[in-house]
Amino acid sequence: MPKLKTNSGAKKRFKLTKNGKVKRANAFRNHMLDCKTTKRKRQLRKSSITSSSEANRVKRMIPYAG
Repeated sequence: MPKLKTNSGAKKRFKLTKNGKVKRANAFRNHMLDCKTTKRKRQLRKSSITSSSEANRVKRMIPYAG
């Protein structure tokens, strides 16, 4: 069976944790930051865990990760 191709966009955006959960960065932190509050921007810095239904899709894009 041939090797599977990894989705390069997913490879750059997601990391798998030790327990197999998918870690991602939060959106809404790129531009128009002057109208967002300091608290909101600070809270968006933290990474978050992808929901289980989305995680299954991401794991198919990164077949050999982990």
